[in-house]
Amino acid sequence: MKILKTPENNFDFLKDYDFLPNYQNVSLDSSYELQMHYLDENSSSDHAILLLHGEPTWSYLYRKFIPPLVERGKRVIAPDLIGFGKSDKFQDQSAYSYANHLEWLRSLVNALNLKDVVMFAQDWGGLLGLRLVAENPSIFKGMVLSNTGLPTGKGMTDGFKQWLDYSQNVEDFDAGKIVNQGSMQALSNHEIAAYNAPFPSDEYKAAARAFPRFVPVTEEHAQVSENIDAWHQLKKFTKPTLTMFGKNDPVFIGTESALIKKIPGADGMPHQIIDAGHFSQENQAEILVNGILSI
Repeated sequence: MKILKTPENNFDFLKDYDFLPNYQNVSLDSSYELQMHYLDENSSSDHAILLLHGEPTWSYLYRKFIPPLVERGKRVIAPDLIGFGKSDKFQDQSAYSYANHLEWLRSLVNALNLKDVVMFAQDWGGLLGLRLVAENPSIFKGMVLSNTGLPTGKGMTDGFKQWLDYSQNVEDFDAGKIVNQGSMQALSNHEIAAYNAPFPSDEYKAAARAFPRFVPVTEEHAQVSENIDAWHQLKKFTKPTLTMFGKNDPVFIGTESALIKKIPGADGMPHQIIDAGHFSQENQAEILVNGILSI
């Protein structure tokens, strides 16, 4: 299958993303190399934070998180999922699946040999990150969850139904426009362009187009049974778990209740419904960073 690499000069205009690039081979097949890009700031620190993005964003989403976390002595790791950001991209949508995205991310986390990690996850970052926590809870110190969940085929919100229809049928899948519409405050033209930078043409957008179809909202979806198994483990997770959901996110509205109820580590935590949209990182970076630092 053809693998695309977004030209590096596509990102040269960025003013607020002054971080060193790192790459890890996460190939599932020895016949090719698949490079996952990730940030790893202040890598000498023993106090690691793992920041996981979702659809259709990339590690640029965490540009406001990284400096204050590093100032507090934290190691900050922010990957670009395969198909997003500076990571390699398959041209064919059939190369992507929930299972493949999970294995690619798992490969990176294993390669970094992380321990005592605080995970912050939003959107697909949670659908993937919660699976990693369930599989290997010993490496995680705690987690902060924002506008995410771990669905098991029990249906979808009206907001997600609208998003699914839009994502599969809109002629011009404009990532910057999507992030702008999902944020409480309008993004600048520069920020909108930054979210479009990874996708110089439609052939680079296969992952972004495919992602919404993989959310297991029906019992027939792949990974439903695996997510159910993961919940059995998450119901034993006693480490601090904080939810910070946007009150204006139509996609994951109400999902925080299940997380709080089912995960023991969420009991007694100062959960917040914050003044934010789906992309809470754009609207409430300071509040979310403080949440991370509280773990």
